[in-house]
Amino acid sequence: MRYLGLDVGSKTIGLAVGDADSAVATPLSTLERHGGARDIEAVRTAAAEAGADALVLGLPLTMEGSEGLMARRVRRFGDALAAALELPVHYADERFSTVAAERALLEADVSRARRKQVVDHVAATLILQTFLDAARAAAAARGQP
Repeated sequence: MRYLGLDVGSKTIGLAVGDADSAVATPLSTLERHGGARDIEAVRTAAAEAGADALVLGLPLTMEGSEGLMARRVRRFGDALAAALELPVHYADERFSTVAAERALLEADVSRARRKQVVDHVAATLILQTFLDAARAAAAARGQP
């Protein structure tokens, strides 16, 4: 199964792609948000180009693990994507994805301007990788490869 990972923010949507066989997520791009139908169509295009069978959206939980306002917005967007694209939507905890992406980019000595351009799709990659790792661990626990 091939997945399109999304880091949904208020201004941008970071994208990554990965599949269950390799269990490796790769950064794709960052979409500027324009709202509603335009965002859905942009994700539809990206999903089609990536050959995605399902979507994985980062869910911004609070530090206590509960869902706040932004998590509810992401779920509403996920519901709209599921209905419009007719693809399954999964969610993965993204509490530390942007911080981890920023840290990795700083350690790689990426310039501030470049970090701003790529942080969202690097965060999407971390979100999707977390999902793929959890799926692989669950399959191994069930005795499946």
